[in-house]
Amino acid sequence: MYGKLNILFYPKKLKSDTDGKAMIYTRVTINGKRSEFSLGRRVDEHRWDSRGAKLRGTSSEVSNFNRFLDNVKNRLYDIYDSLLKERADISATIIKNIYLGKEGKEHMVLEIFQEHNDEMESLLGKGFTKGTLQRYKAAYKHVSEYIQHNYHRNDIPVRRVDHKFISGLEFFLKSKRNCDHNTAIKYIVNFKKIIRISYANEWITKDPFFHWKASWKTKEKQYLTQEELDTLRNKKSFLPRLDLVRDIFVFCCYTGLAYSDVKQLQSKHIVIGINGDRWIKMPRKKTKAISSIPLLPTAEAIIEKYNEHPYVVDGKGILPVLTNQKSNAYLKEIADVCGIHKNLTTHLARHTFATTVTLSNGVSISTVSKMLGHRSLKTTQIYAKVLDSKIADEMEQLKEKIQQNEISKAKDKGKVEN
Repeated sequence: MYGKLNILFYPKKLKSDTDGKAMIYTRVTINGKRSEFSLGRRVDEHRWDSRGAKLRGTSSEVSNFNRFLDNVKNRLYDIYDSLLKERADISATIIKNIYLGKEGKEHMVLEIFQEHNDEMESLLGKGFTKGTLQRYKAAYKHVSEYIQHNYHRNDIPVRRVDHKFISGLEFFLKSKRNCDHNTAIKYIVNFKKIIRISYANEWITKDPFFHWKASWKTKEKQYLTQEELDTLRNKKSFLPRLDLVRDIFVFCCYTGLAYSDVKQLQSKHIVIGINGDRWIKMPRKKTKAISSIPLLPTAEAIIEKYNEHPYVVDGKGILPVLTNQKSNAYLKEIADVCGIHKNLTTHLARHTFATTVTLSNGVSISTVSKMLGHRSLKTTQIYAKVLDSKIADEMEQLKEKIQQNEISKAKDKGKVEN
């Protein structure tokens, strides 16, 4: 709700004023917040009418000055009315700045967004990754399309972004761009950073995200069962390109490494661990947290298989990893050949390591968290929630234990009665 505009003229005498004159100031007030500025005119203080906020007298000089004050007041009301029609941010400071000509060029949403993305691109490898940049570029594209669709403009002033704009963007992403809930929220969170930049620079006077909160829907992570993993491992009739992608996928299933981490895996990351076996020790590309992973025989065998591959011989990496896009495309072919009815992706291998390979086989959640390079145990606990088979196994063990206790009690009772 916009507050009423109040305008007051008053004299302010400075210490340097020794001639009985004072500078006239204007005070603009909206919603209890003030902004003041000098009109650059000095008057005889004793001739000022405080109640009428004007000069007393009937001379032409007095009439001209009071007419000047009326013009200032009318101009301020015109600015206020114009902002109301635009449904723009309105504050005493904004009105003052427009009157004084200090507003300058409008700060536009997509211009700010593009400048942010350009700066991020120049800092790739210095705190930002290509993946992060791509997400912000995608968010920019969606916001641009939303502005064109809803506002029929190529860009809008950032001061016009309000809660309605944000709610409309969420609806647009879900209805027009078919984004699922969490994907839409991710794009809005990206956009939120642009608004926070604007707020920090005082290009807007309030944060339109103040009453908006990201709400995430928990989704169970997909993973391969042991039977599906064995089928994929043991399949022989693969084309060479599919065979390579299958091997890299299986390697990730037995190490828990993300695709981006396998891509940058070098011989320096293979070290002798505390037990005398070979381990992978490397910082995760995403979080920089150290992953510490003992190499299981299946993973060792895959490294050995590609020792003589030109990619490895040239020192480009431990394994000849294809692009993420090609890998995911080929994994869909592999799933069809193996009869696996799941959306096979490079990241599903990491989920399979966390669930089927480790947690299902009794590895503690804290150990799995360390191997995955998670900074928080809460992140790893997501995998523990999806293990219905583990819950079933443990409850079966509990059932047997209860039955054994009941049998023992019955035997003890029989002995007492005899």
